[in-house]
Amino acid sequence: MINGIKPNISNVTKTQKTTTKNGLSFDTAVDNLLVKIQESYDTWGAGMDKKLDLKLKVGRKFIKVVEGNRVWGFVAKVDGVHKGLPMLKGDILKAAGWSAPAKHSRGSIFDTKMHKSFSWTGPNYL
Repeated sequence: MINGIKPNISNVTKTQKTTTKNGLSFDTAVDNLLVKIQESYDTWGAGMDKKLDLKLKVGRKFIKVVEGNRVWGFVAKVDGVHKGLPMLKGDILKAAGWSAPAKHSRGSIFDTKMHKSFSWTGPNYL
C-alpha cells in the first residue's frame, strides 16, 4: 500500500495497440508519419540521396520524433489535456523545446491529408 491506497497491478497495458482510426493502427500511423517526413525531405532536396536519421523516443504522454540532434516534433500517445487544451491520441505538436511540446495541435497522424500539416523541418506554424 502507498499512502493507504492499494496499487492496481495488471498485465494489461493502458494503451491498446488494436485501436484504429481511419483504418490505421497507432503504430502504422506513426510509421506513415516517418515515411512522409522522409518524402518531404526528398522533394525539397531534389537530387540529394540523404536519408534522415529519424528516431522515436517514447515518453509517458508523448512520442518525441528526433532527427539527428534536433527535435522534429511530438505525437500525443494518449487522449487528455495539454497546457489547458484538449489533446487527442495521434495529434502532432510542434516542439517548444527539447523536452516539451508547444501548446496547440498542428494536425493528426490519422488524418488522410496529414502531410499538409508539416514539412521535413517540423510541424507547420499556426
